[in-house]
Amino acid sequence: MEQRSYLECEKRWVYVLLILVAGFYGGYTLAVRGGVFCNGQTGNLALLAVSLGSGNWQRALYYLIPIGAYMAGIVVSEIVPRHVRWLHLRWDTLLTMVEIVVVAIMGFIPATWPHQICQVTINFICAMQYNTFRQAEGLSMATTFCVNHMRVVGVALSRVVLRKTSKYPTAVWELKSHGLMIGSFLLGAALAGAGSLVLGVRTIWLALIPLMVLAWDLLRADLVTQKQMVGVPPRGH
Repeated sequence: MEQRSYLECEKRWVYVLLILVAGFYGGYTLAVRGGVFCNGQTGNLALLAVSLGSGNWQRALYYLIPIGAYMAGIVVSEIVPRHVRWLHLRWDTLLTMVEIVVVAIMGFIPATWPHQICQVTINFICAMQYNTFRQAEGLSMATTFCVNHMRVVGVALSRVVLRKTSKYPTAVWELKSHGLMIGSFLLGAALAGAGSLVLGVRTIWLALIPLMVLAWDLLRADLVTQKQMVGVPPRGH
């Protein structure tokens, strides 16, 4: 499908910036906010199960907090879009603007405060982002972690090596697209790690740069270039 047929919120470059920000979130919480990765919940689910199995009920209850925040983010991203259409803006655009506000506030939270405040906040916004942005130019994408991207890269790489005639062009496109997502995630995490050495908890403010670029582009699309398509749902929804 031709590039111009896609909504702005479905463009590949939008997803590249989103996963760069997500990598930044992960690097930020690992470096300065408790040494944990908050973009997904697989680890917390495993730790919850281990705590239950070992009879550590208090610890098990603690893991329900980030898991609950993540689930709440999914629920909110399903319900809220139906009630903001009167703004004549896409939920994708509004979410990016919400992230800007949240990131700006997080930078003011002192290092002496409980790290769980920022961890749970990132759980929540990552869940909303993951559930909102689903397809980039026809390809299913995750904007907050890389497991599926690694799987697709592996499958695509095998097809490229074998040069299967019917699947070769698609495999090359998938290899480039998902490989770019992985690279962008790594870059975001690396930038967060480097920034933390100088800026500490205020490192999170660096994420405002790509977020503001995204917000401006999506807002312009909603109000100008794709104004007539504001009511069209993105693919995958």
